Amino acid sequence: MKKILFGVLVALGMATLAPSVVLAQSDPVIKLGYAKCAHCTPMSLMPQYTKGVQVESIGFNTGTDVLTALISKNLDVAQVTYLHYAIALDKGFDVVAISGQINGGSAMLVGNDVPVTPNDWDSLKKVIADYKAAGKPFRVAASRGNAQDIHMRGAFAKQGIDINKDVQFINIPNPSDHLQALRRGEIELIATTEPFATQILQNKAAKMFGLPYDQAAGKLTNLILTRSDVVKDKPKQLEDTVRGIIKVNEFISADKAAFVDVISKVTGLDKAIATGAVENLEPDTRMYRASALAIAAMMRDLKYINSDVSAAVEKNMNYTFLEAATGKPKTELGY
Repeated sequence: MKKILFGVLVALGMATLAPSVVLAQSDPVIKLGYAKCAHCTPMSLMPQYTKGVQVESIGFNTGTDVLTALISKNLDVAQVTYLHYAIALDKGFDVVAISGQINGGSAMLVGNDVPVTPNDWDSLKKVIADYKAAGKPFRVAASRGNAQDIHMRGAFAKQGIDINKDVQFINIPNPSDHLQALRRGEIELIATTEPFATQILQNKAAKMFGLPYDQAAGKLTNLILTRSDVVKDKPKQLEDTVRGIIKVNEFISADKAAFVDVISKVTGLDKAIATGAVENLEPDTRMYRASALAIAAMMRDLKYINSDVSAAVEKNMNYTFLEAATGKPKTELGY
């Protein structure tokens, strides 16, 4: 049943994709999946910026869906996050990291009536304490398992806030549902992703508390994964794919209007929202080994994973394709 449902999901994702260019049918194919968040949407441009390989870019609702498709061998390459990477290794899945993509994109928002000062953790901790004293739960939300969830948990832990005891966590899987949860007053605080954070702010459904980057993961967000069988069977295609990711990043870095356009096109959100989202995004194809190890350690401390995956995190970061695509040694690429 899972395979049937997954096949339908992939088919729908492919059906919604309209390739911008027609590539030679003789080119080998790489199926690439990406989530429909602001920093993920440039992956939809891959068919235009990749030579020597025909990239099929397929959009999914969440990074978890993309990871599932990769593990199920319905994709060759997956744009996910450093967090998905650690989770996959913890579960014993065959994944190999081959490139970074875009970092940032996280924000913590609070309800308009929550009496906190932006970036003032003492004011937030006071409100949480007041809720506990009154016997009310201070409800915090995120899409469990995504980068924003871990960024928030790490930031909370650093400030001495126990997410299991001091607050009540609520999982809202689809980030597009975050706006309505705030409007309905179902939560007091949410860690969400762009462009939905900007959408919420522009609709005045909440106010900014801060960016949750003061923790082990920092701003690190997106990571490009494949599997060992693809590394073995399609090395040249992977190199061409990574080269395409680099070209896409160069394009959107040089032309922010184009970045705004692709976010708006894929998400269906207004360009004003996409414009605000771009300000919290940093294109970067390097893979940060030391930070990835710190993220894995933090995730274990937070009980998000059950084992020490440090050795696997380091072993499965393959810089070969970045080195070939950039002409730089891995020591200049985040190693």
